[in-house]
This record gives sequence, C-alpha cells and structure tokens, in this order.
Amino acid sequence: MRILFVGDVTGRPGRRILARRLPQLRREHAIDVVLANGENAAGGMGLTADTAAELFAAGVDVVTGGNHIWKNREVYALLDSDPRILRPANYPAGVPGRGAAAVRIAGTTLGVLNLEGRVFMQALDDPFRIAREEAARLRTITPAIVVDFHAEATSEKVAMGWYLDGRVSAVVGTHTHVQTADERVLPGGTAYITDVGMTGPRDGIIGMAREGILERFLTQLPVRFQVAAGPVQLNAVVVEIAGDGRATTIQRIQLVEEAS
Repeated sequence: MRILFVGDVTGRPGRRILARRLPQLRREHAIDVVLANGENAAGGMGLTADTAAELFAAGVDVVTGGNHIWKNREVYALLDSDPRILRPANYPAGVPGRGAAAVRIAGTTLGVLNLEGRVFMQALDDPFRIAREEAARLRTITPAIVVDFHAEATSEKVAMGWYLDGRVSAVVGTHTHVQTADERVLPGGTAYITDVGMTGPRDGIIGMAREGILERFLTQLPVRFQVAAGPVQLNAVVVEIAGDGRATTIQRIQLVEEAS
C-alpha cells in the first residue's frame, strides 16, 4: 500500500495547487490512499462543507484536523455526518465527530488516527494513552495505520514517534506548517516525520500575509490575518506500507509553483 499524506492545506491557494498536482502525484507514485490535513483549508483557518468538497473532488480520501478545525461552526454537523473527516481523538467525550476511522479504498483498508499535542497547546486528554488504545483497536481491523499528530513541540512529536514505533505504520506531524528533513523509518517499522509541512502560499508566514503577522509580533495587538499571495507550495510525504503493516520507505515531496 502506498499512502500520500499532504501537509496542512491552507486557503484557496492550497486547495488550487492540490487540485492541479494531485492527479499527477497519484500516477507517478502509484498512490492507493491520499490523506490531507484540512484544518486551515477555508480562508486559512477552519474547514467548511464547500472546502471539504473541494478537497474530496481533488482526490483526497481522508481529511484530518487539528485545533483550528472548530473555527467554522458549520463543520460540527459535517464532522458527525462524514466519516472521511476527522478531528483529534483526544478532545473531550461528546464533542462532534470522531478521531479515528478504518477506510476501505480499492480493496485495501487503512486505519487513520488523528491526535493533538498538549505542549504549548490546549490541555486535552493524554494523546499517548489515546494513541495506545486507538492503535490497538484499529489493529484488530487492519495492520496499516497512519497517525496525524497535530502538535507544536518537536520533542512531543518525536516522543510520539518512538512511543508508537512498531504499533502503527506511520506517525506524521502537522501544525507548524514548516516541513522538516528528519523523515525515516524507525527500527520497529514505523515511518516518521516531525512535520510534513504546508500546502499553500510559500512566501507568507506559515501561509498568512507577512504584514499582518509582523504587525502582531511588533505590537502584540489583535490583527486580522489574510492568506498570502505569491508562489504556492505543496508539501507531502509518500509512505509505502508492507502487508504486515510495517513501513518500508518514506519520501518527502516539495513542489513549488509561481502564482497563477
């Protein structure tokens, strides 16, 4: 099984480059399943029914989320109704949606688990405990499991990679929007990268227009952020998973296009 995991899709520029480049990526890398973090797909923060539909129309099979998934309240009903859209599993019981899914596509089943970190972020339930429990449950369905760990601190992400080594097929970090160069297959057969990066404007500051972000840093006053213009990038990883659920390779992808 070959998985393509696309980094945080940010705003209209991210959705457009995804739609343009995903068909070719699927062919070139013989991709079976496409995952994408979509928590910032709508206007640079949040997800809506329309933007989710765009991601699926582009060829995404499962959309994962993070702390920004709640920005637009219309997504609450969508999280409950569409099993292809996930939010982190370690939110309190009773919130909309689900944090894990077993997806059957083209004769293959993939388990997908979405988690959120706690270091420099909200005080959610323990992601390590939830990871252990959900990974064990998913393994009763399929040995192929990919985890989106949406977290700020690199130490917490690296710790999760080692904690789940041999329990899941891949741990892919999201949230910081900056692709790291530490991809590897850990000794137990788990593919790992600290952050898969961002699919969206390259020359902004994590996808947002530089002016607003700089004003915020300089003044500490509230500023409305806007999605940046200019060149657009697509960051992703390709993970190959053997029949026993162990990853055999992980490959980073970085594509850049001039603004259209």
